[in-house]
Amino acid sequence: DRLVDKLAQLGDSLKVGPASDDATDVGPLISPEAKQRALAIVEKSVGSEGAKLALDRRTVALEPPFDKGNFFGPTIITDVTPDMTCYREEIFAPAVSVVAVNTLDDAISLLNANPYGNGCGIFTSSGSAARHFVANVDVGQVGVNVPIPVPVPYFSFTGSRGSFHGDLNFYGKNGVAFYTQYKTVTSNWKFSASDGMSGLHGVGASQS
Repeated sequence: DRLVDKLAQLGDSLKVGPASDDATDVGPLISPEAKQRALAIVEKSVGSEGAKLALDRRTVALEPPFDKGNFFGPTIITDVTPDMTCYREEIFAPAVSVVAVNTLDDAISLLNANPYGNGCGIFTSSGSAARHFVANVDVGQVGVNVPIPVPVPYFSFTGSRGSFHGDLNFYGKNGVAFYTQYKTVTSNWKFSASDGMSGLHGVGASQS
């Protein structure tokens, strides 16, 4: 697969190291527990569930004092199916799970069958394919030729389904609404002859 081959070449070229090194491309995970969790997910998916590795840099050798750090290098898992642990669990590490489908509609069905709906993206030169994808995918944040569809602050962070709890998203108009207390004023004016407006009346309502 040409895409996987290119990803593997790119991942293999990235430098893993401490964030204090300007040449570092991939820094450490947040804790030893996070590293062990990521290692366990990949090991289970490959060891007993049938996935394969197109790139395996889980074990990274660094010079002291970083040799005992929480480093996990770029890793690409292929032949992944939706029942595998690496698909069902977010790894929280520089690991990519590759699921192959035959058609665009198969890809949409795969996404819509997932219990979560945080973000997804499509890379294409076809406007019709992009429009079909955007219209039919049930995901809160959709990118077209954008790798991470996280909106800028004046749009809401619109995860859906299992990726959303409550009644309002944060950021954007919904973020403002969360901190807004609405006031509704209803008024009824009746005018007398002494006002010079005999017989007139009005009812109005406003919300702010």
